[in-house]
Amino acid sequence: MLAPECYVDANRVAELALARLSGVAGLVPSVDWLLYSAIRKEALLTSQIEGTQATLADLFDEEAGFAVSNTDDVEEVSNYLRAFRLVQSSLRDPAGLPLSVRLLCDAHRLLLDGVRGKGKQPGQLRRSQNWMGGTRPGNAVFVPPPPERVPALLADLERFIHAAAQPLPALVKTALIHLQFETIHAFLDGNGRIGRLLRCWSTGACCPSQ
Repeated sequence: MLAPECYVDANRVAELALARLSGVAGLVPSVDWLLYSAIRKEALLTSQIEGTQATLADLFDEEAGFAVSNTDDVEEVSNYLRAFRLVQSSLRDPAGLPLSVRLLCDAHRLLLDGVRGKGKQPGQLRRSQNWMGGTRPGNAVFVPPPPERVPALLADLERFIHAAAQPLPALVKTALIHLQFETIHAFLDGNGRIGRLLRCWSTGACCPSQ
């Protein structure tokens, strides 16, 4: 178990930032419009980390039905939004799936639909070894667990997400969920984007009142 001194200061700062955001949300005419902009900005930033060149104007033009020049990049951002909405709708629906491996696979299938990575088993856990940096596992910067261990590790993570008797603060638990998912690196492609989406979704799972 983490010692409180490892996270107490950072957790306090994060909680204060959330409190300020909650205060701002009470001042705007529509929280939905605030979320509309915030989610799209997040989609753009996280997709740009992966190398896309789409802008917020491109995304708005595409959603308004106007032609855009960089359609491939915009489609990747749109897929990110589709994956976000899929899981958000499921979590809000009493009959929907909880935050789970199955739901993450459904989101991953949408994320890679028709874009870069579409040939890398969308919606399926990896069945081969992957790595980050280098040309092979022997000289890689990081080598995730072997594929045969991925299902069991994700099952452990799922249990951790839904564990009620967890003494960690909600934001610390969310950070650990994100870190563990990225460490497992469950898919052949799209792990960073699904991991950042998981961070958003798990905040709601760890903080049901949010």
